[in-house]
This record gives sequence, C-alpha cells and structure tokens, in this order.
Amino acid sequence: MKNRKIMFVSPQQVETVVEEITPYSLSEKEMHVKLIYSLISPGTELAMLSGNEFWAKLPLCPGYASVSTIVEVGSGVTDFKPGDVVFHYGSHSEHQVINTHDIVIRVPDGLDLRWVPFTRMATVAFTSVRISDIEIGDYVSVTGLGLVGNLAAQLARLQGATVIGVDLSKERIQTAKECGVEYTLDNGDGNVRDQIMALTDGKGVSTHIEATGVPKVGVDSLTWIGRLGEIIFLGSPRGEYQTDITDVLNYCHLHNRGSITFKGAHEWRYPSEPNDFVKHSLVRNSKIVFELIQKNRLHIEPLLSHVIKPEQSQEAYDGLRVNKDQYHGVLFDWS
Repeated sequence: MKNRKIMFVSPQQVETVVEEITPYSLSEKEMHVKLIYSLISPGTELAMLSGNEFWAKLPLCPGYASVSTIVEVGSGVTDFKPGDVVFHYGSHSEHQVINTHDIVIRVPDGLDLRWVPFTRMATVAFTSVRISDIEIGDYVSVTGLGLVGNLAAQLARLQGATVIGVDLSKERIQTAKECGVEYTLDNGDGNVRDQIMALTDGKGVSTHIEATGVPKVGVDSLTWIGRLGEIIFLGSPRGEYQTDITDVLNYCHLHNRGSITFKGAHEWRYPSEPNDFVKHSLVRNSKIVFELIQKNRLHIEPLLSHVIKPEQSQEAYDGLRVNKDQYHGVLFDWS
C-alpha cells in the first residue's frame, strides 16, 4: 500500500514523499484512518520548520488537525466502524493509525468537511475565553487576527463582549469584519491605545487576548488594559525581546491603583476527555465548536484561504511564511 506524507527534511525545506507500507496490525483500541483534509497550524508548524524548536527535531512529519475516513478498526473498538468520518489530531500522512484513547470524534452529518479541521484551532482559542473573566457588556481586545486570534475574537463575542481586533494586515482585518468582529484597528497606525480608550470611554478593555506570540506586542498592549483587567497569553511567546521587566511589573502592579492579571491559555490546560471533576475538556469544546459551526454562529469559510494538494506542500509553507496576508487557512486535500 502506498502512503503519501509531508516531511520537514531541514529548516524551511519541505518534501512530499511516497512510501510503500505494509498493512497495519492494529491493537485492540487502534484504528487505521485515511485522510480527507488536514490543516496547517501556521504558528506551530512554521516554528517547527524553522529548526529552532528543541522539541521538534528535523526531519519529521508534522501535523495538527485532520478529518479522515476510518478504514479498519481494532477488535476492541466498539464506538466506531469502517466508513465513519472522524475529526482527530493527526499528522500530514495519508494513512495513519490513531488510538481511541486520543481525541477522536465522529463528525456530525451535514457539516462541511473542509471546516472540520479548523475545530482544533477553535478549541485552542476556546481556552482564552474559558479562563477569562469575560462577561456580557465587557470590552475585549485581541492582538493578532490569524486563525486562532480570529476565532478567539469570535468566541469572546459569543461570550457577550464587544470585541476590538488589532492586526497589521489589512487582509486579516477584513476577514475579521466578515466574521462579525465589531471593531478592527490597524496596529500600523501607531495610535491603537488612543483608539481603544476612545471606544471604551477612557476605561480600557477588561480583557486583552494576545494571539501574536510576539513579546513586545504583549507588553505594549498593557497600556490599554483597564483597572483590574487581565491579559491572556494565547499565542506562545517566541523570539527575543529585551526590556526592563521591573517597569513592566510595576506598571501591572501600580497602574491606576489596580492590578493587571497575567493568564496563560495553552490548550492542554484542560484534559482531553470529560470527567466528573472538571467541567471543560478538549472533547467537550470540540463538540461545542461543531454545534456553533452548524448553527452558523462561528464562521469558518472566511478563514479558509487555500485548499491544495499535498504535492504542493513547499508552496503552502512558503506562502504561510512569506505571504501571510494571502495565506492563512491552508488545507491539504488528500482525495
């Protein structure tokens, strides 16, 4: 059996390889699946492709979020059967083995399969809203309107907030408008703080979600967070940034006689499966995302920029790296 997969062979070098594989010998809880679509996670995968991440040694087969058809199931699998279409966390490999102990969810009938892999990006974004103090009537700002930041803005809006999206890209700003974000500001104008203070009657936002992963952006955004507000780090900080940390801490501690709270919003803050002691889980969030998409309350189509073949993998990653305004939601079509 032939298998196609995408490989990061060296920094910024991508290849789509074809290999001959023998039929899988499945354990009780394993399933053989065949990809339909897989989604690139721009932040995580481009960081891996740089060769600078200690936890991602090249060469490797990357991957993040997938929708697949089940080909075969192990003897102990009772909840799934061959032919089922499932959402799962997986690699960019046409054929792969997944375990039912991992996150595997049957896709509801009628859901556009191109949208399904975006569920993972939405559950990543969900964490920022879950850990926040956002309530109806609050003002929330989001820096970085890529996939995760856009979805965080949409979810904060569903939480009842008035959302202010901030980005340097006019294309991303336009996409955010299409997704229902009320206010969008161009960070290149240089007066974002003044505009946000005007929108919030001088009080600033109560919650800021930082989704760029650029440390300086996070520090700069502190100036428009209101008294007793919070900053939530959704994007993983990367790159070097030198500043006086004492000034930053004093600002958060003393500013306007009120503290600014720092919160980390990594997706693995919550368990994979629901349990009796934790309300939220990745599986529960994923199922809620399915429902929101089906009801057209969470908008995915404006985020989808390219559907391409795996053989164009180098083009896809080059586009995401050097042409970010046009490339954002890139799906590999394995059909």
